[in-house]
Amino acid sequence: MNGRPDSDGRQTGDQSPARKGKRAAAGRRGPARGEWFGVAALVLCLAASAGLTRWLELRRPPQATAAAQVSEDLYVTPRAARRLALGFNGVAADWYWLRALQYVGRKALTHRGDLQIDDLGPLNLQALAPLLEQATTLDPQFLAAYEYGAIVLPSVDAEAAVRLVEKGIRENPQAWRLHSYLGYIRWQQGRFAEAAEVYSVGARVPGAPPWMGAMAAQMSAKGGSRETARAIYEVMLRTTDDEQTKLLAFRRLVQLQSLDEQDALRRLLTAHRERAGRCASGWRELSPPLRAARLNVDASGTPFDPTGVPYKLLAERCDVELGERSEVLRNY
Repeated sequence: MNGRPDSDGRQTGDQSPARKGKRAAAGRRGPARGEWFGVAALVLCLAASAGLTRWLELRRPPQATAAAQVSEDLYVTPRAARRLALGFNGVAADWYWLRALQYVGRKALTHRGDLQIDDLGPLNLQALAPLLEQATTLDPQFLAAYEYGAIVLPSVDAEAAVRLVEKGIRENPQAWRLHSYLGYIRWQQGRFAEAAEVYSVGARVPGAPPWMGAMAAQMSAKGGSRETARAIYEVMLRTTDDEQTKLLAFRRLVQLQSLDEQDALRRLLTAHRERAGRCASGWRELSPPLRAARLNVDASGTPFDPTGVPYKLLAERCDVELGERSEVLRNY
């Protein structure tokens, strides 16, 4: 007989086409009732969190304290969040990741003045490290969160950045790129020997590129040099997929080029003072040596920086500085 066991294990007869079609349609609908309950619970949790976020924003006093701003963004601990995620850790991790980006973006929008992604200290981002910790606890393989933290967190809380990236290395032992980010943080701190060790360890991870070993050697020999900084940002520009990080690396490389040019201009100004016994009163007096040095100059002999803005001559001091309209980064 064509049939299948009923709930008691007995064979039943052929079902009607309508019953068969109904069961087939039910089979195509997706997860079982219990799974749908988990999805619905997660959606309700996320919706409740979003509603709470909006409620807090509407009622936040104009001069909220730093502690209140932190508590606004942290609803549960990483462990509790993992339990509440009901097995949908990736979705919950994405939510905390987006929350972290919104948190930084909201702070940046209300800030007056220029900002650089690796220098966000003025924004007082006390909740950023905990938010990234939440995301990476829910999804320990969330490499983008670790890399973002390595770039942004050092100017906010350098040791929190170190802890985050070290956690990423423990959870992702084959991710050699995280070693390069940890080395970058140590280099920023001026801890060149530790940076060299990090790059050296990362160079031994299967699949790591040869430049990791070369960077370890360079850190040991001349970690604080402009040459090392250039090597770091050139590698960052070539290897990152994040557009903000690419922009950071490009702007830092432009800055390094400008610093080299300013040094060259100072040497020419010093040489002119030694010959003439006075400082140059204008760039035209240095036109031949400027061209000989292969610096960028316009038709009048005025040198300009990599962003196309003329350098400013400080005639009274035989010195040079960036023009007011220059887009070259000034902090180093």
